[in-house]
This record gives sequence, structure tokens and C-alpha cells, in this order.
Amino acid sequence: MKGILLLNGQPYDGPIDSSGAVVYCCDGAYEWAKGKVRIDKNVGDFDSLGYMPVPAPEEIYPSEKNFTDGEIALFKMLDAGIDDIEIYGGGGGREDHFLGNLQLLYAAHRRGAVAKIITRNSVIFVSGGKIELDAYVGLTFSLLPFGECVHIMDFRGCKYAYPQKISLGECRGISNIVESSPAYVEVGEGECALILVNRGSV
Repeated sequence: MKGILLLNGQPYDGPIDSSGAVVYCCDGAYEWAKGKVRIDKNVGDFDSLGYMPVPAPEEIYPSEKNFTDGEIALFKMLDAGIDDIEIYGGGGGREDHFLGNLQLLYAAHRRGAVAKIITRNSVIFVSGGKIELDAYVGLTFSLLPFGECVHIMDFRGCKYAYPQKISLGECRGISNIVESSPAYVEVGEGECALILVNRGSV
């Protein structure tokens, strides 16, 4: 089941295909998303927005709370059985919120869902096991450990070879290129990696 999550970071200026998806919008993201994409549910405390969006939220959360608006919306999506999530507006803006949004990717991964942050320049996701890269032939990508380390069990279709292990604090996984299909990187059991695909010109 597909879902789209709109966050109040850097507005996404490309097209967003909401066909067959449930669209959740968080607080201030409504400002850049209204009229651009269909919004099914508005979620948050609306302290950034300053007025009530349409459709009206089912619940208004207090501004002082233990979870971010994006976290609340993600959990609602996962609880509703949505397991394929595209996140827009998750980059740019405040760096602490961006780092928090990366944690949302990991939270979705732990629940067995696939979540991707899509910005004007990048596609960012967390994955484990065999990480398929066929969709990104010709693009530069980086692989970073999302935890203590990742053990590289196998890889194919990549320009540069990987070491057997990439540890936290190392940059050995930066700037590889998907050269051909099939393309994948396989990491050790129970481990996961942060993948950043560069869609820009650099």
C-alpha cells in the first residue's frame, strides 16, 4: 500500500504522483503542498502553519510533545498498513529536523516498510540485506552504515569495489556509480545501510 508523507522542510518543486496513494501532510508543509498535490489527511500541532488546513485534522496535537509531527504521521501510516512511503519536504530546513527525518526512515525499515526521502537532488533510504539499485543506473550513490558497521557480503553493477566492512566514522562508501543492471549491494544479516542517490548534476 502506497503512501506519501509531506514534511515542512525544503519545499519539493517537482511533480508528485499521488495516484493510488494516501497523502498525509504535516503542519507547515500545507503551505507549499496545497494546490500541488491532493491531501487526504493533515497531521500535527499546526504551530508552524497558524491556521487550520483543509481537510480539517482529525486531532490537533499539543505543540509540546514527545514526538515530531512527522513521527506521528509516519506511525499512523504504518499502523494503517501503508508499507511503501515517499517523503517529500524531508530535506533542507533545520538540520536537526533533517537528521530526525533520517530516523523516520529507520523506524519504517524496522517495521518492514520501505520509506524514501525524495528531494530535488537526492533519493535517500535505509535498507538491509540485498539492496537493489537497478533503478539508478548511471547515477552516483553513497552507502553509509546506519549503526556500528555494515559488512559487505556481495555487490554487482557498481563502478568501485567495496571493502569487506564499512565502520561508523569511515567514508569508504561515498560516491560510487551504478554502472549496469543488475545492480545491488548486499549487507550482512541484521545490518542496514543509509543509501543516498544523487539525482543532481554533481
